[in-house]
Amino acid sequence: MRVFPAIDLQEGKAVRLVQGDFKQKSVVNDDPLAQAQEFQRNGIQMIHVVDLDGALLGKAANAELIEQLQATGLNIEVGGGIRTMEQIDAYLALGIERVIIGSAALKNPELVKAAVQKYGEKIAVGIDAKNDKVAVSGWLDVSETDYLQMAKEMAAIGVKTIIYTDIAKDGTLTGPNFSQYEQLLKAVPDIQIIASGGVSSRKDLQQLAAIGIYGAIVGKAYYNGAISLAEMLEVEADAD
Repeated sequence: MRVFPAIDLQEGKAVRLVQGDFKQKSVVNDDPLAQAQEFQRNGIQMIHVVDLDGALLGKAANAELIEQLQATGLNIEVGGGIRTMEQIDAYLALGIERVIIGSAALKNPELVKAAVQKYGEKIAVGIDAKNDKVAVSGWLDVSETDYLQMAKEMAAIGVKTIIYTDIAKDGTLTGPNFSQYEQLLKAVPDIQIIASGGVSSRKDLQQLAAIGIYGAIVGKAYYNGAISLAEMLEVEADAD
């Protein structure tokens, strides 16, 4: 299983939220570039980057900073505020490894279809849910669409990777929603599922690997010292 440390960007800093609530924000590093360089020095190959400002504004607000992170040599998957093919083109032209379409996947599935036709496995879809219903626009709006139904629709389009977040778990360090991941694996067995939200320990990562999850994102658990970079790399090696 792959493990991706996370850098969430807001106002030029690396931050962490609790359940997507911008009022429950903590700055974990004033210098996101220095944080990325630390990941790179310690043997991390790929990181998960979210443009939180972009998610709220509906456009790539931190594109210049993300370009600096890309220059470290890390592979990067990036999401947040990606609403147009032009933005997808721009990120992939930088050398970004994978672009995550979030809100636009629900509101504009034709964009996902066109992006997948053009870029294949470089395109991922982020599905974030509250009480099983897909949330969009920086998690401020909750739709009536069930997360499993959306996953099936994305699979039908040709999406190969889905990043799934149970918003109730995000930033809480209470463990992932394992039952939802098991349901996803059954619903879309040919999709690579990346788990996001709630990871609190090495044991959580091992359990995700055991049920067949392709990858896991680690944010708060790293920044508060619950999981080290060395442990992330060990879990990856053990699961291979």
